[in-house]
Amino acid sequence: MAVAAESSPNYPTLAIQAGILARPVTPERRMADAIRALVIDATEQAKSGHPGLPMGMADVATALWTRFHKFDAADPRWPDRDRFILSAGHGSLLLYALIHLTGHAGMSVDDIRGFRTLHSPAAGHPEYGAHPAIEATTGPLGQGLATAVGMAIAERNMAARFGKSLVDHRTWVIASDGDMMQGISHEAAALAGHLALSKLTVMYDDNQVSIDGDAAPTYSDDVLKRFSACGWATKQVDGHDPNQINAALSFAVRSKKPTLIACSTIIGADAPAKAVINGVDGLSSTPREVAEAKGRLGWHGLPFDTPGDLLDRWQAAGTRGATSRRSWLKRLARHHQRGEFERVMAGRLPDNWHEAVAELKQDIADGRPNRASRTSSQACLETLVPATPELLGGSAGLTGSNLAPVRGMASISAGNYGGRHIHFGIREHGMAAAAAGMALHGGIIPYIGTLFVFSDYLRPALRLCAIMRQRVVYVLTHDSIGLGEDGPTHQPIEHLASLRAMPNLHVFRPADAMETAECWELAVRRSDGPSLLVLSRQELPAWRTDITENRSARGGYVLAEADGARQATLIATGSEVPIAMAAREKLAGDNIAVAVVSLPCWELFAQQDAAYRAQVLGGAPRVGIEAASGFGWDQWLGPDGTFIGMTGFGASAGYEDLYTHFGITPEAVIAAVIRRLG
Repeated sequence: MAVAAESSPNYPTLAIQAGILARPVTPERRMADAIRALVIDATEQAKSGHPGLPMGMADVATALWTRFHKFDAADPRWPDRDRFILSAGHGSLLLYALIHLTGHAGMSVDDIRGFRTLHSPAAGHPEYGAHPAIEATTGPLGQGLATAVGMAIAERNMAARFGKSLVDHRTWVIASDGDMMQGISHEAAALAGHLALSKLTVMYDDNQVSIDGDAAPTYSDDVLKRFSACGWATKQVDGHDPNQINAALSFAVRSKKPTLIACSTIIGADAPAKAVINGVDGLSSTPREVAEAKGRLGWHGLPFDTPGDLLDRWQAAGTRGATSRRSWLKRLARHHQRGEFERVMAGRLPDNWHEAVAELKQDIADGRPNRASRTSSQACLETLVPATPELLGGSAGLTGSNLAPVRGMASISAGNYGGRHIHFGIREHGMAAAAAGMALHGGIIPYIGTLFVFSDYLRPALRLCAIMRQRVVYVLTHDSIGLGEDGPTHQPIEHLASLRAMPNLHVFRPADAMETAECWELAVRRSDGPSLLVLSRQELPAWRTDITENRSARGGYVLAEADGARQATLIATGSEVPIAMAAREKLAGDNIAVAVVSLPCWELFAQQDAAYRAQVLGGAPRVGIEAASGFGWDQWLGPDGTFIGMTGFGASAGYEDLYTHFGITPEAVIAAVIRRLG
């Protein structure tokens, strides 16, 4: 609901807005007004949306896109383009107007007219893939800013690898008060400042308004001091004064630090009849008020009609980067690393990558190592990282627990960006968003590590990564009550079930060293979404020596068939597979023939044809075993199946005692089978 301008001392009064309107009508001002006019029309057409930020930041966006932002509308995916992230995704019309006005194909005036309608590239919030000039899905506040930090890391790392002649671009962000309130902004700002990411600039729409209205009751941070304390350069400017805006952007380009420009703006600028508060009710309530607002901008034509001279100016801005792009293409054509650069940017793995994987599997088959799957994962990384130059990652302050880094590998630090390991600090949420940004940038396959229970901290960024189908590998260790003495706060119970419910996500829980290698292979090969490797702290016996087929690729398989006709099927994942195997052996001594099925990836198993799944699961009674919540197991166990697992939270004790205490033992499995057989 729109709120009257005079209702709060912090909302723009008519006099303040009149002062903005009284400023000289320069060509730049008219170009910004072209954005405002489109915003007015699209919001009114949809009767929905958030016009306040696009109208308030139109002057800032005009200066950025016409003078500083390096792009070419003819090729919006040019690898050395600047990246622009609208972290304040509720202001999506600002981005759509910029894409349309600069002459990008695929964002026509009809698309703007279809704002917030089904299948329109002008969705309610920017959606990655809806248009090639949309760099990331944004909407949940703070995520875009943190994602941009990952893009800036990727740019610096790629520049260290390939040189400035191929990689030399900037990352620009427009963020809002809401972005700054979210906790992830603190994590992202601290990481970017620590790494001195000088090619990252955030333009903060400092209008002191949130969707609740006046921000004063909830928000009194000194944002500039906070970012300065994190190692950023900062500036405060009048967000409606082109001279101040241009000077601040020039300052950012010269800065040796990441830069925050706080732009004091009037939300819904140039619409003084209403104080537009990012509301969902649109700009105004009557056609007359819309006409009056556009009249003050000098717009008297039909809706969605941009005057020809302004459209020419904007489209000229859209071609401003064409010369830079052509020069870059010439440099690429003669660059000695051209083939490698094109390979990593296309997301193709090295030609000899499979050889390293095959060698790793052979070593496992020969050695049959009994070790925790987190340790097996470290061995995989020590093989895969040297063979896959684009693998880059680190841990959220848990290096010794996740075993995520490669021993002896150089780390990325301020001024030294060519390493392969990142110390993210205890910043799970910011780390996960940055990883998504690295993947979106291209040329890097990021992997990140933390304890599995702390997936709760990174889940919002993981969800966006799944929505965008980005290739990120999550190394999540201490997968169950098997972590032992740290107790219920650190023991994941509901996490497997909840993450398996997330679309586009592959959750792998390997049972031994061979399955761990297979799951790593699948995760790195996968190019259409993220993968979770859920790994044990405790040692696991080796079950597999066969290497001719990646059996985990089918999600589930018969690890040990029954000796004779099946009387039951035991289905387990990860560290509970040894329990199933021990039960099978004891049951065989009592002439009860059971099979053991390992189910490392439910998502892949669900993709198999019904005949294969029926062959694996069999028609005999089924018992599922997992030291976690049983939610979701019905799909594999059927209506008459039995689940052995957790029904509450864990406890603090040695892991052997915990498995006994909670009844997740071979004896419990045997008793369940005998009861079921009657």
